Amino acid sequence: MAARGQTRFMPPGGILDLYLARGFLRVFFSSLLIMTILFMIVDLFDRAETIFESGASLWTVASYFFYKIPLSVSRIIGFATLFSTLFGLGMLARSHEITAMRASGLSVQRISSPLLGLSFVICAATFFLNESLVPAFSQRADAIYKSEIKNKRQQSLFGNIDIWIRGDGSFINIDHFDSSTNALEDVTIFLLNRDFSLNGFVEIPRGRWNGKKWEVEKAVEWRFLPDGKLASRKIEAAPPIAETPEDLKLLERDPSEFTYFDLQKQIADMKAKGIDTTAYEVDLQIKLALPFISPLMVLVAVPFALKRHVSAGVALSFGIAMLIGFGYWVLISFCISLGHGGGLPAWLAAWAPNLIFTMIGIYLFTAEE
Repeated sequence: MAARGQTRFMPPGGILDLYLARGFLRVFFSSLLIMTILFMIVDLFDRAETIFESGASLWTVASYFFYKIPLSVSRIIGFATLFSTLFGLGMLARSHEITAMRASGLSVQRISSPLLGLSFVICAATFFLNESLVPAFSQRADAIYKSEIKNKRQQSLFGNIDIWIRGDGSFINIDHFDSSTNALEDVTIFLLNRDFSLNGFVEIPRGRWNGKKWEVEKAVEWRFLPDGKLASRKIEAAPPIAETPEDLKLLERDPSEFTYFDLQKQIADMKAKGIDTTAYEVDLQIKLALPFISPLMVLVAVPFALKRHVSAGVALSFGIAMLIGFGYWVLISFCISLGHGGGLPAWLAAWAPNLIFTMIGIYLFTAEE
């Protein structure tokens, strides 16, 4: 046995590491399954009124929640990692196995190293999940919810960018819809004859919802004359857009429906059109920062489980996990809100919570016992 106070070196990949990893993964997959089910139940109750009013079939509802599973897993995987660390190590502390490991000369850092290693594997898996299954499944779930549950006809494939709407004797193209101000930018209305030939078009640089209808600024109507020439005149009439801002918001695509590279391309397209991309740039950085929640949760949880001897079982482990997880989500939600509003640079809004929790975890890891 190592002398008291002496740190013992143990090469990675040994029996102890496998024992700790198996215990961690056993709790991790169990908690991930339970939390995903609970998350889906909460989502079901949150949308229950809309679902019942729509009269959607059981198959439609089941399909919607099936396609929501990858996104749900992505959102709670960090919390599952946190709880697995606290509960797994807490049970070892309760059975005095941690005491035996420490008495043999193993440091807190050495005991936790297999869990940190697994957390980085989970981090990589989360990123690939967000880049593969989550966008495709989220788009399908969103389509089911909007078209079969909300009974809204899908008008656009591009969210709030380049929206196409079929009107009464016209086609309407909206270059950009700003959901925060309920404003339309660069609207073009293509006026059609009965045989669907083009009769003229209306150009509207900007329109705004006044609470009852759309108001336009500097609209110009162009009409084809019998000789084939175009004649223009300024108009102030409201555009023939029956959709309200709430209808147009249904067309918006959530950032989870984009891969990192798709969102990067959309930002480039928006910048080329002179559209503000502040919120999208924050969401782009979030796609890189959020998967690191798993290593962060292990980094913060291990000192609580080992140095603070969390050995009271499930209740205390769950309570501490709730406090740590809630603190992280409050902080990241606050930073994202500041980033979307332009109060913080995009990279800082996304990465500040990770930096703060990293410093807290390192401090707890290195603090005197």
